[in-house]
Amino acid sequence: MEEFHINILNISAVLLAAYFGGVAIRKIGYPAILGELLIGIILGPAMLGWLEYSEAVKVLAEIGIILLMVYIGMEIDFRDLKKASWAGLLAAIGGFFVPFVLGYFAIVWTGGTPIAGLFVAIAIGVTSLATKSRILIDLKLLNTRIAYVLMAGALISDTLALVIFSGITNFAETNVVNIYELLLIGGKILLFFGVTISIGVFFLPRLGKYITRSGMKNSTAYFTLILIVTFGYCELAELAGMHSILGAFMAGLFIKGNLFPKKISRELNKAFYDVSIGFMAPIFFVTAGFFVDVTVFKTDLGLLILVTVLAIVGKIVGTALFYLPSRNGWREGLTIGTGMNGRGAVEIIIAEIGLEMGIIDKTIFSILVFMAIFTTLTVPVFLSWTTKWLRKRGELVYMEERKGIVFLGVNPLSLLLAKYFKEQENVTLIDNNPELAAKAEKAGFNRLFGNALNEDTWEEIQADNLAKVAGLTANNRVNLLAAKMAKEKFLIPEVVVALSPSEEITATNETENINLLFASRVNLNLWEHKIVHDEAEESSVPISADQSCKQWIEEMKIDMSHTLPVLIQNDKGEVRLFCTENTLTTGDNVVVLKDREKIAE
Repeated sequence: MEEFHINILNISAVLLAAYFGGVAIRKIGYPAILGELLIGIILGPAMLGWLEYSEAVKVLAEIGIILLMVYIGMEIDFRDLKKASWAGLLAAIGGFFVPFVLGYFAIVWTGGTPIAGLFVAIAIGVTSLATKSRILIDLKLLNTRIAYVLMAGALISDTLALVIFSGITNFAETNVVNIYELLLIGGKILLFFGVTISIGVFFLPRLGKYITRSGMKNSTAYFTLILIVTFGYCELAELAGMHSILGAFMAGLFIKGNLFPKKISRELNKAFYDVSIGFMAPIFFVTAGFFVDVTVFKTDLGLLILVTVLAIVGKIVGTALFYLPSRNGWREGLTIGTGMNGRGAVEIIIAEIGLEMGIIDKTIFSILVFMAIFTTLTVPVFLSWTTKWLRKRGELVYMEERKGIVFLGVNPLSLLLAKYFKEQENVTLIDNNPELAAKAEKAGFNRLFGNALNEDTWEEIQADNLAKVAGLTANNRVNLLAAKMAKEKFLIPEVVVALSPSEEITATNETENINLLFASRVNLNLWEHKIVHDEAEESSVPISADQSCKQWIEEMKIDMSHTLPVLIQNDKGEVRLFCTENTLTTGDNVVVLKDREKIAE
């Protein structure tokens, strides 16, 4: 009983460490995985020794690997491939195979075995799917060709890595060299993909339709079914002589859209996210840090530097070279290479499996972990430099797929803004009050009666194709939650939120990266009252120097209770929202609302 109590305390300590490590690293713009790894290295046996690798933690970590791979599969959207398939394929091939070859020869050249070289090669070749969205959002790249190519390239690269990894582990376990056995291994792999794809394409959709018709609403039963399908796919992978993580990944690909009704599927995705990313996966990444040997900085610093440099150079140069046939330019190829340079979940999983199988030793594993950390740290820095370079040269290509603006909340302010935008793009207003929604329609706008926090509402307006969203409801919390969904779920490039001065939303991490409409908190009720009672007058203020919206407010000493800047209009009459992330250029005009009483004074 005492030993079990110690295990429970240890599991709690591991989870707590994972949480704080993840929160700390996210504050500086990096994925939680890096924080979990680093906290595992610091608090684990490698350094302080405060956390132990108990049997209970080991079991949870192994389940965590499987659930994480299912979630990665569920997160893949094949629409990303359609948007940049050819360029993404070129980037994936170059970004995978060039560092793959360099990594292999580096290990063999330094005395490692060929099979160890292949494992290192795979780990160097992968690209992290987990890091892309946050960085692309922060750098305002979501609506660029670079973003679509990066998404497609990362997807293809990680899938390639998993397939090659499965073949190598199969070979490593059987250790065969004759042609017959190699053909048998190849046949098993092909059979595995044939069976799993057939089940996913033909059987699971039919099972999903049967479940829908049955009217089953028990979420526990649904979740259990996900686990049954997952472990069934894992067992098929094991029977084919491959690792179960490939089965889990394949299960995730087909579970996402084929098994459950849409509404149920979304609820289960969230629950699965909480269990995998919130509980199991952090345990795995913290414990991965337990196996790191920090003495590599003394004993094998040369090899660590060599592997890291080859990973960075191979990924960037390889992507750029293979990207040339796309005719999108070598500079864009270099930029995409810097974006694909991050490693993460798949690389760490592959490395730990290699360590467990005895294919690589603790030194090589440690080098791969530190390589993953160092290369991922370069992504926002290098990608920022290269995209600024493209912008300066006018070579940053924006995709035309995303068009239109949506205003959340029908009120005098949103109707005023919609009036200006109506001339240049499609405008839609959303409100969950049927009378207000009808008011927008009467004013001549597309309107939707619906809840901005419901994904069905977003899908109805085809949010995947939207360029802008402005949250203008009277509820700060609704605006923030809707903005989060628009950015993270539908990757809408420009998401702007209006916030009233309220104690309920303080300046915490919840509002740190918010693009604030009007570039300041505003009493929306006050201005809506003024517009309704004809107490506000529109006018424009010319801009004579380049500056940010916030700087302009400070320089002009704007009192937001008497003057409200709402839009920026250029010399062609085109408008854009006045917000913290937009800049004013010479020749622009700021459209403002002014208090009539103040003007009279």
